[in-house]
Amino acid sequence: MPFMRTTIELKRKHRSRLLAMAAERGEKGFSNIVAEAVEAYLNAEGDRQRRRQKALSVQGSLKAHEARQLREHAAAERSRWR
Repeated sequence: MPFMRTTIELKRKHRSRLLAMAAERGEKGFSNIVAEAVEAYLNAEGDRQRRRQKALSVQGSLKAHEARQLREHAAAERSRWR
């Protein structure tokens, strides 16, 4: 997979921690760690977007009286929380 060089700004403490992590892994730099972090972030963001779309797809699926009953039930349950 081709990689591209770019410049990012990091806090000094983050750079130090990344270098330490890379050294523990036997790597000279922290590019692989950053690539892994970006991949994880992008995957998580995609998951968030899919969950949001799924939640929005059911919007309006309850009738007014069903929504009112659900709100009342939730309020009653919350009042029992400590």
